[in-house]
Amino acid sequence: MEHKKRVDIVKLEMVKEASLKYMKRVVTNPLEVGELIRDFIGNPDREVFGILCLDTKGQPTHLSKVAIGDLNCAIVHPREVFKIAILSNAASVILFHNHPSGVEFPSEEDKRITNRLKESGDILGITILDHIIMGDANCFSFRSKQLL
Repeated sequence: MEHKKRVDIVKLEMVKEASLKYMKRVVTNPLEVGELIRDFIGNPDREVFGILCLDTKGQPTHLSKVAIGDLNCAIVHPREVFKIAILSNAASVILFHNHPSGVEFPSEEDKRITNRLKESGDILGITILDHIIMGDANCFSFRSKQLL
């Protein structure tokens, strides 16, 4: 008697954990995004990488932590970053992460992963509008510095 192999039938669902109020319907500059992100992640002692999903009107729809790392890095892979964007039908996204050191300037690795994620987003048809790095008092915008 021959045994047949099974394949699981599955479905994916996004589960709302909570919601966060913010002042404007559309975020238009890095400072507004920074405020929203700071409210979301607080002031963690390790690096947190996340994604803010936006609809076609530029309105935030979903906010998610993608990776939590250690003191100075978080492992980030395009597959994990864009999973949330795809499930939320995002037209565009804003990437973000904090630097527990308090210094908001990007490392060479920050620049490399931003470029890799931009290339992945281009393939998927999901635009990366910006990558915000949160420091103690300020934030760094890749878009504002023409790095994206």
